[in-house]
Amino acid sequence: MGEAAEWEPVPRFRTFELVLARIEEQILAGSLRVGDRLPPERELVELLGVSRAAVREALRVLEAQGVLRSRVGTGPSSGSVITAMPSAGLTQLLRLHIALANFPFDDVVESRATLESASARLAAGRATEEDLARMRAELARMDEPGLPRERFNDHDTAFHVAVAEAGGNRLIADMTVAVRNAVRHTLLGAFHRIGDWEAVAARLRAEHHAIYDAVAAGDGERASRLVEAHIRDFHRDVVGTAREGDPAGPR
Repeated sequence: MGEAAEWEPVPRFRTFELVLARIEEQILAGSLRVGDRLPPERELVELLGVSRAAVREALRVLEAQGVLRSRVGTGPSSGSVITAMPSAGLTQLLRLHIALANFPFDDVVESRATLESASARLAAGRATEEDLARMRAELARMDEPGLPRERFNDHDTAFHVAVAEAGGNRLIADMTVAVRNAVRHTLLGAFHRIGDWEAVAARLRAEHHAIYDAVAAGDGERASRLVEAHIRDFHRDVVGTAREGDPAGPR
C-alpha cells in the first residue's frame, strides 16, 4: 500500500480581490478610461454576482490607490469615476515601495543613473526659459555660503527634480522623482558623515553648474553623460565611503 497522499488547502481568494481583478481587466483592455463612471454598486453586485460588501471594499482599495474618485449626488457626474493618479500620489507610492522593498543599493544607483541621464537628454531639447530659471534658482541657493547640509540636500534634490520635469516625459519624471526622494535620507546621512564638507559641496556645485550649462546649451549627449557621471561618482566616492563607516548602512 502506497504512502498516504498529502493534501493542502486550496488557495482561496477574498471576494473583493476578484472584484478588483474584474475592474482592472476593464481598465487594461481600454473599456474604462479616465472620466468614465463605474456602474452603481447595486448593479455591480448583480453583474459580478458578489456581495455589496465585496464591491465596497474593492472600491475603497481603488480610491486609496488613486484610481477612483467617489462623487456624492444623483446627477450624471455622481458615482465612482475613474481618475488618473496625480503625479504626487504616484511618486509617493513608488517612493514607499522602493524604500520598503529594500532593493540592493547598487540597483538603486543604477536606476537613478539610467533615469536621470535620460531626463537630462530630454531636458536639453525641451527645457523652457521657465524650466531653466527654476534650475538656476536652485543652483543659486546651493551656492549660498554656510548653507546647512540639510538645506543643501533639499536644493540638490530640487535641482534634479527640475531637470527631470523639464524633460517633458511625465512617466520618466515621476519615476526619477520617486527614486531620488527614496534615497534622500541616505544622501543626507552621507552628507552628515563627510569630514571635509566644503570640498565636497564645492565639487557638487561645480558638477550641477556643468549639467545646467549643457542643458541650457541644448547639448543632450553632454548633459546625459555629466548627470550619469555625477550620480555614479558621487555614490562611489561619497556615499560608498560613508556607508563603510556606518555598520548599519543606509536603507
